[in-house]
Amino acid sequence: MRIVLDTNVFVSGIFFTGPPHRILRAWRAGRVTIVYSPAILAEYERVPDELRSEFPAISGGSFLALLRRYGERVHTHASGHYTCRDPDDVKFIDCLVQSKARCLVTGDKNLLHVDLKRAAILTPRQFCERHLPAR
Repeated sequence: MRIVLDTNVFVSGIFFTGPPHRILRAWRAGRVTIVYSPAILAEYERVPDELRSEFPAISGGSFLALLRRYGERVHTHASGHYTCRDPDDVKFIDCLVQSKARCLVTGDKNLLHVDLKRAAILTPRQFCERHLPAR
């Protein structure tokens, strides 16, 4: 299953336990494919750098290297068809729709309120409950 992860889910999955971490474990096991655009990758790269000023031990480098190798990079364009309370989040919607991924996983309330008919927008917990049942 091809999914798009909002930055908060990707970064939380790297550094903490819980549903975001379960999603990254499912990716590592080949159960899901993370789809990303160059704009999303840039944000994934920027956030750990910003966190490093407060938490010097933080590094997402190995996960970013794995993402580049095992994720699915898609080239998207700003479609202008979708709006969001935070215009910076539209890149996730464009990636979801243009890549035809199955869902966007996010904890961002701005994205959770977007109504799409083509794909689902789920919280990490909702995604795990529906697609990654405990074994």
